Amino acid sequence: MKHTLSILAAIISVAMFVSSCNSTQSTQASAQVAPSGEIAPAGSIVYIQMDSLVNQYDMFNDLKSEFESKVEAIQDDLRKKSNAFEKSATDFQNKLNKGLLTRSQAETQQQALMQREQELRNLSQQKQMEMQEEEAVMLRRVMDAIQTYLNSYNETHNYALILTTSGASSTVIVGNPSLDITNDVLKGLNEEYIQSKK
Repeated sequence: MKHTLSILAAIISVAMFVSSCNSTQSTQASAQVAPSGEIAPAGSIVYIQMDSLVNQYDMFNDLKSEFESKVEAIQDDLRKKSNAFEKSATDFQNKLNKGLLTRSQAETQQQALMQREQELRNLSQQKQMEMQEEEAVMLRRVMDAIQTYLNSYNETHNYALILTTSGASSTVIVGNPSLDITNDVLKGLNEEYIQSKK
């Protein structure tokens, strides 16, 4: 999940750079009050702490909880199927060792067990691929929501550029706290998400 957050932050960083470069500068000046109380005026280069933003974004946390519940249910189902298969394999081996099966019965049961084992492997691989795809879709949904919100947000604030920081792949190494718009963007994103759920 941490790796996918870094990918998400990198994609958003590039998208914000392109979006900011392509947006036309509005002549009307507007300002943003940063958490420190200082003002980041229109035309400023501001930044967002992407890890913080994503991890506190209600939409991301709701989707992540749903995703984790699905993964847990799938893992539980696969575990049960695997345990049932192991029990059948052990029972077969015990009967075989005690000489309780004819050669024909042993071959039939062995083939059935091999087929079950292959089906279990295929199911496990299929579910893993489905969950990877679902996680990628979830992250794209979050990225799209953040991108859409920031496009609208910057129409009002008219910043020259919005950069992102994210763990080791920080675009901003040191920044003036008055240029950090993370809290304001997070507040707006969460308000918009709450409204969309009503």
